[in-house]
Amino acid sequence: MQHVKIPQDRIGVVIGEGGETMREIEQEAEVRLDIDSETGAVAVESVGDPVTALKGPDIVKAIGRGFAPEDALRLLENDMMLFDVIDIDAVARNPNDRKRLKGRLIGEDGRTRELMEDLTGADVAIYGSTLSIIGGPEQVEAVREAAEMILDGAPHGSVYSFLERRHNEMKNQGLEYHQFTG
Repeated sequence: MQHVKIPQDRIGVVIGEGGETMREIEQEAEVRLDIDSETGAVAVESVGDPVTALKGPDIVKAIGRGFAPEDALRLLENDMMLFDVIDIDAVARNPNDRKRLKGRLIGEDGRTRELMEDLTGADVAIYGSTLSIIGGPEQVEAVREAAEMILDGAPHGSVYSFLERRHNEMKNQGLEYHQFTG
């Protein structure tokens, strides 16, 4: 059994209307969820295939980090799907700096986050003080590198160029995101 802590305001999303999302996670990931809605603690217990159940805690964490349940369930599409989290607080000097860095990651009208998704095929969520990624290994690595460049102060233009290059490399290697989407 694994224990996951999620923010209070995301508990309802994990449970879903009438418990629908919780039941879908339990069925698809072959786990049983015990959710403490007071503390945000979620116990994830394997009840079926242990390999499938390994993704259960990451699905719950992904929803807790701002992903829609259907995006979090993409982790079950194949064994190569990964969930990764970048802690913005780890590089922010203070709350104002965190806000500035978060703004740089999102970009004007969400353009930077959107480009990360469009050019890599990964799903990206920015919530609280984290940037989270769901995708295949190459996709996650490309988004992580781009996010670290932004957090290190690189100009957006050079980050976009990097993402374009990585997009073309993945396309040439046949690693387009289409292979991960079903």
